[in-house]
Amino acid sequence: MEEKIFFAQGSVSVSNSRFIVHGQTYVMNGVTSVKQVVNYPSKLWPFLTGLAGFIIMFDGTARSIIFGGLILGAAIFWWIRQKPDWIVVLNSSSGETKALNSKDQAFINGVIQALNDSIVYRG
Repeated sequence: MEEKIFFAQGSVSVSNSRFIVHGQTYVMNGVTSVKQVVNYPSKLWPFLTGLAGFIIMFDGTARSIIFGGLILGAAIFWWIRQKPDWIVVLNSSSGETKALNSKDQAFINGVIQALNDSIVYRG
């Protein structure tokens, strides 16, 4: 049977027989199912940093208002910039394997769709 490519972008490739991720090859015959997992980063440290900046601002001096405002601004920037990790998990008879992760949800969705198409294609 000829190899059919379902997805190819950068160092990630999905075909009816193989899933290649950054030089690591997974044989599709052994893959029973695929799922997407999301890992959200902790917001605790940005929150505590922002709280500290907010408290410093109430010291009353111009210097503390500026310094506290800068800390608060940095904490808000940190909070906004935190993105979840999207993970491709392969299930096989030997268990689960976290095969690929990315901050780009659309990329991971494309890989998951291609892996599902590959599983359906092989029958």
